[in-house]
Amino acid sequence: MRRVTVLGGCGAFPEPGRACSGFLVEWDGYRLVLDLGYATLPRLLTLCPDGEVDAVVITHEHPDHCIDLHGLFRMHFYGRTRSRTIPLYCPPGVLDRLVGLEPDVDLRAVFTLHELPGEYQVGPLSLTGVALPHYVPDVGVRLRAGRTVLAYTGDTGPDPLLAELGRDADLYIVEATDRPGGGPESSRNLLTAEEAGRWATRAGAKRLMLSHFWPGNNRHQARSAARTTYAGDIVTAEENLTIEFGRAEDPRPAHRLA
Repeated sequence: MRRVTVLGGCGAFPEPGRACSGFLVEWDGYRLVLDLGYATLPRLLTLCPDGEVDAVVITHEHPDHCIDLHGLFRMHFYGRTRSRTIPLYCPPGVLDRLVGLEPDVDLRAVFTLHELPGEYQVGPLSLTGVALPHYVPDVGVRLRAGRTVLAYTGDTGPDPLLAELGRDADLYIVEATDRPGGGPESSRNLLTAEEAGRWATRAGAKRLMLSHFWPGNNRHQARSAARTTYAGDIVTAEENLTIEFGRAEDPRPAHRLA
């Protein structure tokens, strides 16, 4: 099985019935989580009972991207004993933020920290973390397995590195916050849907997934805005949406899990 499943696609805080940023990447039995924002952990547990994942990647320390990592920690710290720790790839501020929630325990009892940005071999996946502009240190993530590439921006403002991060990606997950009052491009640390499409075009990405929607925003309108700057296939990050990758290295049609 080679697929990515959306755990959540909201920014800031979850809308009713939804969750904040989170994705599960499954590749030939290896399970890697990209971000664990508000309300993503229960969704992850429906796919990975007992929280049995092989690695976690967190793009930055804002709670709509990392808060449920603490829940995953508690499952393994207070629950049944693990035979090994879980590799955690993230900027240093992520653990610092979570330590404040429970300062009397050591998060490294469950997680082995690998700092981003940087390059790592993570199971069958080559991981590259690229520093991108945001209010706190943030990394975009590029995963490669053979000829297949999955790229994810986390949260970011406009930056030339976005074209390289998503270069020829089979799937490029790009934040499209469309936050009201975002201001001029030169001073922002978030993207619009139109900009998401523009960067996916510059990257030559084969498929674009829009994510990190500001609560209350119309996702259909966001998709239409991205269509003005990107001619390829566009999907929005809907909870339980899956995109499968075939052995021929081409993404298969998206579908929703039951």
